[in-house]
Amino acid sequence: MSGRKLDRGLTAFRIGDPDGAYPIFDATGSRISPGRWNTPDTPVIHASEHYSTAMLEVLANASGVLPPDQHFIEIALDAGLSYEVFSAAHHPGWDRADKQVARAFGSAWVAENRSVLLFTPSVVARMERNILINPAHPEFGRIRPGLHQPVWWDQRLFHGQGRRGSHPYMSPR
Repeated sequence: MSGRKLDRGLTAFRIGDPDGAYPIFDATGSRISPGRWNTPDTPVIHASEHYSTAMLEVLANASGVLPPDQHFIEIALDAGLSYEVFSAAHHPGWDRADKQVARAFGSAWVAENRSVLLFTPSVVARMERNILINPAHPEFGRIRPGLHQPVWWDQRLFHGQGRRGSHPYMSPR
């Protein structure tokens, strides 16, 4: 199965620590600590279709602690790049905590080199999509990561757990 081709250019977003052990635009972290869609043998670069979704994905894995020194990059995805879209309706259980369904799909996608991009639903924001990038695909060199810029986290995202009812639209339990 081969992927379809983008009919227009898109932008993806990725957040990371520019002074961390690995560059922001790198798949090494997914080899060491596999995500929902890959195994150590099938590393990918995780990105999101929107900046806000990239932030939510970081927050979902941050355990309520403000991530230090986070920066984002915009990733240019040019028209003509191959892509595949994961269909959640055809893969029940893709969102389970054990990750087996999603990992099997994503790992096969990488191993078979079906496309350079895989659009997947976000578990934390179901109407939004993440974009997996296959660094082993021949088209990978056509993807252009931008310069990193600081992420400005709103402190309200990290304070107030347990303060139910403090906002006019939140009712106490």
